[in-house]
Amino acid sequence: MATHPPYPTHPPQPGGPVGGALRHAHWWQRTWVLYGALSTLLALSGLVILALVREQTGTEGFLVGLGLAVLPVPLLITAFRWLDRVAPGPWRNLLFAFAWGACAAALIAIVANSFATKWIATATADPSSADTLGATVIAPVVEESAKAAAVLLVFLFRRRDFTGIVDGVVIAGVTATGFAFTENILYLGTAFGTDQLTGERGIASVTAATFFVRIVMSPFAHPLFTVLTGIGFGVAAISAEHQHLRRALVPLSGLLLAMGMHAIWNGSSTFGEYGFFAVYAAFMVPAFGLLTWLVIWTRQRELRTVREELPAYAVAGWLTPAEPYALGSMRARRLARDYAAHYGGRPAARQVAQYEAYATCLAFLRHRGRRGRAGADFVVRERELLYELWRRRDVARPALDHAARSTAPPVPVLMPPWPVYGAYGYQGMPDPAYNPYQT
Repeated sequence: MATHPPYPTHPPQPGGPVGGALRHAHWWQRTWVLYGALSTLLALSGLVILALVREQTGTEGFLVGLGLAVLPVPLLITAFRWLDRVAPGPWRNLLFAFAWGACAAALIAIVANSFATKWIATATADPSSADTLGATVIAPVVEESAKAAAVLLVFLFRRRDFTGIVDGVVIAGVTATGFAFTENILYLGTAFGTDQLTGERGIASVTAATFFVRIVMSPFAHPLFTVLTGIGFGVAAISAEHQHLRRALVPLSGLLLAMGMHAIWNGSSTFGEYGFFAVYAAFMVPAFGLLTWLVIWTRQRELRTVREELPAYAVAGWLTPAEPYALGSMRARRLARDYAAHYGGRPAARQVAQYEAYATCLAFLRHRGRRGRAGADFVVRERELLYELWRRRDVARPALDHAARSTAPPVPVLMPPWPVYGAYGYQGMPDPAYNPYQT
């Protein structure tokens, strides 16, 4: 357990020679080179996929498809961001995941699916069977592998941001949301082009039917498949480093389940006239409900971990006694941010949010350490997190103390004969003239 010195020592710089790291990295190992190469790859993939989709749909079809395909994106991103509120990851990871799904994964899928389907049609001289085989076998394997690559990259290169199942679900879901966005542009744009040729309009049009199936009924389909891969990587993230077999097999098992689920979904149209609706009602909806329950339960378990692990740091003097309770409640966290914003403005609220995120990471780190699953950099990482908390304590502590008092349950006492709220007593509304952030 950490001790409480008069003031924490500044942790080593991330680029410093910690744990035997190279003092002078080669030029290709530098962060800006890696980020630049990745950004260039995604940008080129985006330009190529843009040209391919526009070629297949036409300019007008592309614009219609773009306008319709974007509708479910904010809802899905908001849902995944809500799941990640206990220990929110950086936005750059989400931007990378979405860009990878929309650009790189979509490009890989279009090129590989087209090539494989044409090769099968040529080899078998049966284009109809080639299309069916491509949709039910080739597409699930190619698409889920392409989307899983984003989860793997974040798992390998942003390991500190990937601490559990919820992180895997969020990265996988956002990647799949980006992939579905590009795919929906293609499908809706193609449907619009078909309607232009046939003169169909309104509800009877192919565009309306495609919109209903892909945007209204199943906007969660691709995220649902890829979330299984994310859960696999999440389990690997909380496994001990010496469990090499488990850390390799569980993500692979999640990927295989995602492929299987994707194949069943794509093959539903071959199960008869009502095959799609049967698979949707009997398979997709229950699976969606089960996974949603699992993720929400995992989030509640994370909050319980915060409440159980942080009191050790309160005993050592790093936190106040009220903070573990406040940090383990989403309502108290929100109240703390609102309190800081009211008295200190947006910068204070931002510091409280950062304090909450660092404290949560510290709780997860200690939880892994107690279970023997922490890495070799446990002490360094703990010191870094404690230092970040110490820097923000003057802003965060008044807000969290207020949140703890406001959300504490009533404690009845014999005298006087009315409930006293929490261990602090009921304080009433704060004085409007009082500002804890004034210096």
